[in-house]
This record gives sequence, structure tokens and C-alpha cells, in this order.
Amino acid sequence: MRLTDSERIALVQYRIQKAQDTWEETKDIVKGELWYAAANRMYYSCYYLTSALLISYGIEANTHAGVIRMLGKHFVSTGLLSDEMGSFYSRLFELRQSGDYDDWKVITARDILPLYSQVDEYFQSLKGLIKPEFKPEKS
Repeated sequence: MRLTDSERIALVQYRIQKAQDTWEETKDIVKGELWYAAANRMYYSCYYLTSALLISYGIEANTHAGVIRMLGKHFVSTGLLSDEMGSFYSRLFELRQSGDYDDWKVITARDILPLYSQVDEYFQSLKGLIKPEFKPEKS
């Protein structure tokens, strides 16, 4: 996807805001104990922010698995992001996939709550890596 600098800035800022909005939505879903929906929305909140990070560096990924690979290649393997944060994102992806597509997967509070408590740390880690010129004024 060929974007101008101003388009990339706008897209990154949009994805950051979408990540934050989806995370706020997720908090209400967790309060309602809707565990499948929580897995989905928690993953997507982190996906939007992860894609914003990649776009800010001009890194392309065309699939969800590609986003995971590019995050690992460019940020985890280089030490810019901890192995724990990389594993956390992969775990969210697996849980969302299972919840959406595996008829026999049961998602409970036991699956969600340990991951839920890590989202803010993931957000802070990624926001710290997004290039400054791409960050919204009030992020």
C-alpha cells in the first residue's frame, strides 16, 4: 500500500484512536462477563495499535499472522519490545481465533482476566515505540 507521508500519519493516528476506543469498549464487555466478545475486542484493540506501530515504520503486513510476524521480526527479535509482550500479543490472537472459529473452545474469566490486566502495559510499550511524528497531539 503506497501512502503519502500525510496519509500514513493520518492512518497511524486513526489506528491509535481506534485501538483506544476498542479498549474502552472492551472494559464494558468484561464487566458484563461476555468472555468471547471480550477475547475478540481485546485482541482487536491490540491489533489496531500494533498495526499503527508497523505503519509508522513503513512495515507492511497483509494478514493478522503477518502482523504477528512483522512485530516479532522488527521489534521483538531486535529487543525493542520484550519477548513477553510479543508472546502476549500472539496469545491474544490465538484466543480470539479459537473463540471465533473453534466450536469446542470455551472461554472463561480464567482465560480473559490474566490477559486483560496486561493490555495497558502492551499499549504503553507500543505507544513508546511509535515514531513521534505519527502520534496524535493528545495520545
